[in-house]
Amino acid sequence: MAVLGRGEGHGSITILHALGAGYGAAMGVDLSTRIQLRDTPVKNPPEDDHGLLPAVVESWKEAGLELPDADELHWAVRSDLPKGRGMKSSAALAVAAIQGLADATGTVLENHQIVDIAAAAQLNCGCSFTGSVDDAWAAVEPGWKVVDPSVPAAEGVLLQGEMEGDWTVLVIDRGPRELQPDPERFQMAAPQFQNAISSIEQGDLINTIINNGRAVSTALGDQAGRKLCNDLGILGCRGSSIGGSGPVILSLIPTEQESTIRRVKQTLEPRGMVVTETGIWKGDA
Repeated sequence: MAVLGRGEGHGSITILHALGAGYGAAMGVDLSTRIQLRDTPVKNPPEDDHGLLPAVVESWKEAGLELPDADELHWAVRSDLPKGRGMKSSAALAVAAIQGLADATGTVLENHQIVDIAAAAQLNCGCSFTGSVDDAWAAVEPGWKVVDPSVPAAEGVLLQGEMEGDWTVLVIDRGPRELQPDPERFQMAAPQFQNAISSIEQGDLINTIINNGRAVSTALGDQAGRKLCNDLGILGCRGSSIGGSGPVILSLIPTEQESTIRRVKQTLEPRGMVVTETGIWKGDA
């Protein structure tokens, strides 16, 4: 059994939800999905309910790229990301798989090409309404970008930057997704998403995340999520928001505030919530 190629994609914090704001923005965290592309079956095949991995292969071919010289292609996947929680596990998997194919074939791709192939695969298999272009950028490259998902990735970056300072990210898992996103409800919440757009235009990333989370809670009808975000602010968190389309809550706290991090865990874990501590993905630096 030969390992043909390897790849990795990062999960992310949603800064702007593209379905409601029209523009998307996300920022990578230190949780990732890693793949190995092999030429024989693996002991534990990945769960891929949407058929994203076959869609990646098809999108790779549609981009005019050659597949590895092997009779069969099989995927081994290891991930820190919970599936279907709003941590952008699909974008991370797509990016990791594309990097695996590139590694296996000696293909050199620009990051915007990886993003375009990942977006096409997610649209084709139906696991994203928008292609999750912002999430794919966050999966492949540190920092944040505001993107227009309606144009090729190389042309769609409108704003970009990095999160200054040293931050801890608390990932608060409330369990499986029960509230499914409805595009019409997201569009009806457009005025609230405009508050988030205004915040990022002013360079206020924390308020962008907070305002986006409030708009998402309205679009989903997730009042419990909004209340939890408010409660986290009372506990000392700097900014909290619903991740993606939920149900996970992501909370930002300056890393030196260890007492706040401890207080949040001691408050939420007895309620049956799983709290995972991570950070902002800085890349190799």
